[in-house]
Amino acid sequence: MMITQSALRDRSLLGLKDLSRDEIESILNRAAHWEGQKEKLVPILESHFVANMFFENSTRTRFSFEMAEKRLGAQVLNFTAAASSVEKGESIYDTVRTLESMGIDAGVIRLKPAGVLQQLAQKVSVPLVNAGDGNNEHPTQALLDLYTMRKAFGELKGLRVSIIGDILHSRVARSNLWALQKFGADVRFCAPPTMQAPELEQHAPYVGLEEALDADVVMMLRVQLERHQHGLITSAEDYREHYGLTEERASRLKPSTIIMHPAPVNRNVEVDDAVVESEASRIFPQMANGVPIRMAVMERAMKQ
Repeated sequence: MMITQSALRDRSLLGLKDLSRDEIESILNRAAHWEGQKEKLVPILESHFVANMFFENSTRTRFSFEMAEKRLGAQVLNFTAAASSVEKGESIYDTVRTLESMGIDAGVIRLKPAGVLQQLAQKVSVPLVNAGDGNNEHPTQALLDLYTMRKAFGELKGLRVSIIGDILHSRVARSNLWALQKFGADVRFCAPPTMQAPELEQHAPYVGLEEALDADVVMMLRVQLERHQHGLITSAEDYREHYGLTEERASRLKPSTIIMHPAPVNRNVEVDDAVVESEASRIFPQMANGVPIRMAVMERAMKQ
């Protein structure tokens, strides 16, 4: 049975910028349902096939999706570009169409170029879930971040959230910004001048580090260390000195402040080792929360 374009839009998850607050809330609530299930396997999707198509590496995200899909009983096909004909020149579009023609019921896609996923979604007849596209969005990461914050504070309205690090290249920062503002949170950015995204300033102000640390949520972003070879940062040590969440800085946070990071963490660069393991850190609970969030997202994509 063909799925209508309207139904495809409703079941796909391409980003959070255009997703309503009610829809986001329904995913968070369904994730709470799945987190509360004692059984590890609830095979409501046992007759469904999903392809995890990763044209860009991300072990944690792929494993989290795979765990979520298998807990729902889905049959999982894992596709990585390094071991595929994409390396020989086959287009992303042709790869997705090939898997679609084999009978998958949904596709999870991670890719580098921004905008390609939106074009694909208009050309295929299965729901697509964005697992990170370029520097555009990473919706399931932001959903698990919101879920983590909601568990810590009860609600999101009025929360002061500081996102610190490489805003320019961060899809995590963008998805969190769009989603958090729908719930009435106060979002602020902090970044070195070379890592600021000027187009986002109209949505959230850039502040200094000390002001950024006066927040309910301090979200540190991963810095790609290879960027200092291109002059965006001078060195890992320099970044830590000026923008890292050191033990000393963490000691000055409010007792109720929580520390977050999308992982993997460059320990002793963005966040000091002891701070990653501290009581205020939610870094490992974030990873755990990714599974029920992705269960809710995949159920939404495939269960009719």
